[in-house]
Amino acid sequence: MAPPEVDPQIKARGRDVHWYKADIGEISEPARRLFENYSRIPPDAVVPHIAEIRDRAWNIFPYPCIGQCRFLDLSISLSPLYPTILRRLKESNHLLLDLGCCFAQDIRKLVSDGAPSENVFGADLRPEFVDLGYDLFRDRDTLKSKFLIGDIFDETTGSTFREFDGKVDIIYAASFFHLFNWEDQVGMTERVVRLLKPVEGSLILGRQRGNVNSGEYEHRTNSKATMFRHNEESWKEMWKQVGKATGSLWDVKVWLEKDEDFGRYGKNDGNIKLDLGDRGLRFEVSRI
Repeated sequence: MAPPEVDPQIKARGRDVHWYKADIGEISEPARRLFENYSRIPPDAVVPHIAEIRDRAWNIFPYPCIGQCRFLDLSISLSPLYPTILRRLKESNHLLLDLGCCFAQDIRKLVSDGAPSENVFGADLRPEFVDLGYDLFRDRDTLKSKFLIGDIFDETTGSTFREFDGKVDIIYAASFFHLFNWEDQVGMTERVVRLLKPVEGSLILGRQRGNVNSGEYEHRTNSKATMFRHNEESWKEMWKQVGKATGSLWDVKVWLEKDEDFGRYGKNDGNIKLDLGDRGLRFEVSRI
């Protein structure tokens, strides 16, 4: 899918929008350990370093996850399946794709916890974010992970993705599906199925914004588009539809968080505009 068409306010990259968090403040202990131990950044330089890279990224495209510093959640490590994922990567040489990886912060977390970096790769539409990831984590000369750049639906760039069809064991997708409307999410899910190995245990997991009332909602950064927000029922229905279309069966686990908070930097502190009924949604979908 092409980069979204944006309205003048977004094009201006102004910081007066409600999803720009001017003061990063204290970061979580896991994020600090990653920057200090993996990236070897001095303790007193960590926050200024993050702020400088974040604002460079904001000038590329002002996604809410960048403005709110959601990348500091290291969200894959918050999944109950994280120990299992690490074990599969380390002991079984399984491959993991971070879909819509942005700075690939979750890849760095996996690698810092012992996952072989050659078994973990990322994909993003914007090469600038991947490049900034190297600056953010200072591992340009050491990280062996491969990054796929482009639109996996675009036939002119899709060949890079097609070479991985049927080869991926685990896909992680954070703040990704909810960027699209229902039709595009169904298409994306069908494409994801093609990437995963057609065997029992192939897994996709992640988190995103959901709503107790599923449906199309105003797009945060594209005034001419909508974003479909799921609840448990609609997410299961989408996978049922995709399963029929692809001839596959899936065990779908999905849940909405109890309130608006689904991560340290996703918490509603009064600066984040939420639609009525907004919740964090997490999912684990495995092939059976």
